Order: sequence, then structure tokens, then C-alpha cells
Amino acid sequence: MSQNLLEVNHLKKYFKTGAGMLHAVDDVSFAIPRGKTMGVVGESGCGKSTLGRTLIQLYAPTEGEILFQGKNVASLSRKEFNRIRPKMQMIFQDPYSSLNGRMNVFQLIAEPLIVNKICRDKREVEERVAKMMDTVGLASRLAMAYPHELDGGRRQRIGVARALILEPEFVVCDEPVSALDVSIQAQILNLLMDLQEQMGLTYLFITHDLSVVKHISDEIMVMYLGKCVERAPAEEIFANPLHPYTKALLAAIPIPSVESCHKIRELLQGEVTSPVNPKPGCRFAARCPHAAERCTQGDFPLVETTPGHFVACDIGV
Repeated sequence: MSQNLLEVNHLKKYFKTGAGMLHAVDDVSFAIPRGKTMGVVGESGCGKSTLGRTLIQLYAPTEGEILFQGKNVASLSRKEFNRIRPKMQMIFQDPYSSLNGRMNVFQLIAEPLIVNKICRDKREVEERVAKMMDTVGLASRLAMAYPHELDGGRRQRIGVARALILEPEFVVCDEPVSALDVSIQAQILNLLMDLQEQMGLTYLFITHDLSVVKHISDEIMVMYLGKCVERAPAEEIFANPLHPYTKALLAAIPIPSVESCHKIRELLQGEVTSPVNPKPGCRFAARCPHAAERCTQGDFPLVETTPGHFVACDIGV
């Protein structure tokens, strides 16, 4: 058995627009070992969420392979994919709009069990929901409450419970803490890490917050306009960033000290390149302070500079 639960090879997802083809995810490849977390970071619009949704087939890929447990889910029929769908789940970003306001907490968590016909009778459904509520830290007295009666942290715990009630192996966490207060963020992050250890879960963790991704990830992938520009173990990418975009992201992290107030930050200049019918070359070239003529003449493939550290750039590498 492969140590990788998920392997992605040359994945592409394009959307047809009036102006042409929008390259939301463009030739992305990576693998996630069982029980590990791949963090995905980048600015809004870089394709992070589209990547996550494509992996679990909410979007059909334009090209490429998505190997889950050795099977290419992109080529499976609907009937075949429905057999493994419970093993691939997603925690959505907004803990309010992702929940049906007409359903109470019990109904929301029980729905995946009922839709997938997992339980034999009503009693088994009640037992599993009660157990999951306890697992994610929801008091049993909240079973009949509705989403609008709860705060953001409790709503997101419902989202976590819905995703995990089917006992999945792979979970896409699409910015699960970005809509929460800072104090609640830590609670949800610690909950996700505890559940990963208890249930042997494998995560794709999407975020724009680099301090969050460092805390939870084993490996980090940096995306820019649909492309993976750098990928490395979490500690390595913070200690030795190679791509100019990665360096810019790290430089933007607030440092809680008086001395940092006098630190001169290097600001990115220039326009963001359109992802619609992009021209050949590095898509970051228009904003890169080190861009040269060769950067606009062709795409840079990911190159392994040190073991496990890949970068799509030849400046300073």
C-alpha cells in the first residue's frame, strides 16, 4: 500500500468566460501522505478553493489525475465515485452560509448519515450524532438549537461534525477559521489537530494566513494565479523561502514587537496578471522585483533544489 493517500498529477481546472478560458488551477502536482497535512497558501483568487473543490469532485477537472487510494477519481463513473465519496469530505469557509438555517443541530449532523444510508435505524443515527457532538465539543443541550442561535465557533464545530460523521480519510479544510475571532480560531485549529491524531485524518488545509498554516501543516504549497510556485516542508519554507512571491508573503506577516515598527517592508508593485488566457512565462513576473526577460518567455517547471523543496523560479536558486 502506498504511503500517499492522495496523489495529484498535472491537475487543471479551467472555466469558460466571455473573455476566454480562465485558468483557475493550471498544471498542479503534489502528494499527501496518510495522516499528514498539506497547507495551501496564496492571495485571494489564486485557485486554492477551486483546487480543493476539484479534488473532491465538486468541480470536474479539465485535465489531470486525482489518485485517491490508488484510484483515479476523475475517471470514475458517478456510481463508482459515490462509493468512495464518504471518504472525501470538506469543511467550508463560512460556518453560517454552509449550514441550512431551517435545520437544527441534530438534523444538520444527521443529514449525511441519512443521505448515504449509513445507519440501520433511527436509534443508531441518534447515537452516532450524540457521539460526534461530544467529539467536536458541542453540548448535548444544543441538539435542538438552530444555526442563527449559535456563535461562529459553535457553527464551525457543526461543520466539522458534518464532515467527520461519515468517518472520512481525507478532508479539505477550506479556510475553516478565517471567519472566526482570533480566540476561537485557536480552539478550532486545536480541535482539527486533535481529531487528526484520533481518527488518522489526512488534510488539505487552505488558508491565506501564514501563521495558521505553519501551526498545522507538515508541508506547504504556495499558489499564485493557478500555479504552484513553491512547495516544501513547513519549517523549511519559513526558514529558507526561495520564490520571490513566497518571500513577499512571509515579509507581510505582522511581528508583535516594537522593533518591527521600524522595519522597512518590501512592497510588491505592478498589476496582477489576468488568469484568463494567460501568456507564457512566470505569472508573477509583472510584480517581481527580480524579473528578467527570460521570465516572460516560457513557464518555469517546479525544480527540486534540496530534498523535498521545489520552486518554479531560477532567480537566486
